[in-house]
Amino acid sequence: MGGTFDPIHYGHLLAAETARETCGLDEVWFFPSGEPPLKDSGPQADGASRLEMVYRAIDFQPHFRAMDIELEREGTSFTIDTIKALHELYPDRSFSIIIGADRVNDLPQWHEIEALAGMVSFIGVTRAGETFQLEQLPSFIADKLTIIEMPLMDISSTAIRNRVAAGRSIRFLLPEKVHSFIRRNGLYESV
Repeated sequence: MGGTFDPIHYGHLLAAETARETCGLDEVWFFPSGEPPLKDSGPQADGASRLEMVYRAIDFQPHFRAMDIELEREGTSFTIDTIKALHELYPDRSFSIIIGADRVNDLPQWHEIEALAGMVSFIGVTRAGETFQLEQLPSFIADKLTIIEMPLMDISSTAIRNRVAAGRSIRFLLPEKVHSFIRRNGLYESV
């Protein structure tokens, strides 16, 4: 599961667990991104801080693992490069990419999407009432896409950053260890 995780919150964790249970995944690996190509702006917190927040959020979760492979890569972080590296490191494993509803319709714009679709399956996580434009997706993507629904949880990293900058509480929006890390390191105090 890739993302900026800036910061990671309960919505990310619930999406990961829902995908793991629904699709029978052995594990969910979290990949904080370096420089994501399709985001309007880069992350607010540095890569080491975002990775540390992921570690803290998934602590004691036996089916979750944090990976720093995208943070170690220089320049723009393309999913195809990560998947190629994973196939070299773990040739006997198959991989699925978990993405949010807001990114499913962006799949055709992903770098080397046809090659990527040949290497992975996609799991689109939707909240109740969200819709996809599945008929607009090329068949090589749609045929590899499983849509799952997770319980409604209206939390976003942007809203959390804005709450911190405004001096408002973020308790109960993310794991306590992540909350403590943000406060101790003064992250997001000015957005």
